[in-house]
Amino acid sequence: MGEARKKILVVDDDRDDRKMISMILEPEGYEVIAAENGVEALEKVESEDPDLILLDVMMPELDGFAACAKLKSSPDSRGIPVILLTGVAKQITKTKYPINGVLRAEAEEYLEKPLDPEELLKVVAGYLK
Repeated sequence: MGEARKKILVVDDDRDDRKMISMILEPEGYEVIAAENGVEALEKVESEDPDLILLDVMMPELDGFAACAKLKSSPDSRGIPVILLTGVAKQITKTKYPINGVLRAEAEEYLEKPLDPEELLKVVAGYLK
């Protein structure tokens, strides 16, 4: 039997969002590890070696773009798919996140919040099959 469960790191400073994402992923057999911010995420990537990272864009300390850039510049984590979660895609031009920052972040995918559970599962499965 023994296929190891795929491990997903969920990085979001909103506890309710982390919980909701876990509730979508865990019944599908994924192991979910949570981090509250980009700094903690980088530590968890080292200690947990996740198969995929769901990364919220708007976080204090180290936002999603900066965390993604760090992950993609490290040989250890470069190969891990990163999916950025953003509630600001539509109004990104009005935020402090410049659009070129968005385009420069080497994330594999963007998902808009609020998340559609089916879309989330489809995207995740696409990267983890």
